Amino acid sequence: MHFKKKYKKKWWAGTFPLFVFVVSGIYVMDSARITQHTILDAVSQAVRSNLGYQAVRSCMPLLVYDATSSDQKTIYEYLTDSMDDMLPIYGYTMEREDQMTVGSLGLPGEEDSCGSYQEAGAWDTQLPAREDEQAPEKEQVDLQGTKDTTDASVSESNNRSALATGEKVKKFSRQKLNDFDYLLQNFYRVDSTTTTNSKQLNAAKMLAKDMRIDAKQEGPQILIYHTHSQERFADSKNADQSVVGLGDTLADILEQTYGYRVLHHKGKYDIPDRDNAYSRAAPALEQILKENPGIQVVIDLHRDGVAEQTRLVEKVNGKDTATIMFFNGLSHTTAQGDISYLYNPNLADNLAFSFQLQLAAAEYYPGFSRFIYLKGYRYNLHYLPKSLLVEVGAQTNTYEEALNAMEPLADVLDRVLGR
Repeated sequence: MHFKKKYKKKWWAGTFPLFVFVVSGIYVMDSARITQHTILDAVSQAVRSNLGYQAVRSCMPLLVYDATSSDQKTIYEYLTDSMDDMLPIYGYTMEREDQMTVGSLGLPGEEDSCGSYQEAGAWDTQLPAREDEQAPEKEQVDLQGTKDTTDASVSESNNRSALATGEKVKKFSRQKLNDFDYLLQNFYRVDSTTTTNSKQLNAAKMLAKDMRIDAKQEGPQILIYHTHSQERFADSKNADQSVVGLGDTLADILEQTYGYRVLHHKGKYDIPDRDNAYSRAAPALEQILKENPGIQVVIDLHRDGVAEQTRLVEKVNGKDTATIMFFNGLSHTTAQGDISYLYNPNLADNLAFSFQLQLAAAEYYPGFSRFIYLKGYRYNLHYLPKSLLVEVGAQTNTYEEALNAMEPLADVLDRVLGR
């Protein structure tokens, strides 16, 4: 960046608020005569002559963080391009901002969009005796994300994607992401049994965490397994056309296309029933990680359960593709507070991992990933910092639609693990 002048830190203490007030006032009083070009020139000139890098860094550290992450050559260029975020009156006057569809946040007392979880009693607010009892019978609930199509139709709006263009299809302002309300409404769905806050979900901190894989480690780098291996799809003909089959395909893509070393574990932990699946899976996970210390990523691959009329499908590269959903346990319920016996030392990293993946999916494959779902328990995500639970489609999807999701999912994983 080209803004290395040093300034004293006292004279400009009141400059920036005055600068904001003056620019806003001028534009409001005479907006009909002042063009966008004039505003940008005025802003650039004012910033160059009155602020300097030290002032901006002290007053607006997030701006500096954003600018260093952008492709702008100077902070002044970045500032003029970000006027609609920093001076809302400017942005609202110049152009009406597009609004994202915001789903229900699932706050206490608020019914899910299809009402199924309350009717079925699937979300019990009582703390279970074992972690396994946290998992509802999925066919009875609809963990809706950003958009579901309940008439079995397929959205045609998101046919562009990263695999086709190699570039971001949608961009999110890092400044807006640092607004907790905006972050929560556009990226998360919170189950009624739990709560979260701005300290736990801090976009700047989550994005600052380095989630890249250490390529120097020997042996498998990524573990794929299935707590619920028996989950199948609408037209599954055999056990191979299940989430286990998805795991085979995802492992192949990660290995053949991106060069990762993947171990796909096919243990069955939901037989004869699902009630104790997480407890049954835990010892096997511990043994695998002990035998393969180079594993840095653990992916528990599932498929969701939704109302029968719900279709979780988007167009990705021209293919009907099942949407995905990242899922985090917070080891905290509203009724009980922090759950000490389900303590997760890697919770902050788990949340950062899923958020970085969610943001990559939202920017490169709009509509492909539903909101991150937050629930109160742990889901065996505590073994490694980069532990992930992902739901691929639902029982109403075809197996081919679910398979089509593996290619963009692998690409999103690589954008975070290999960046």
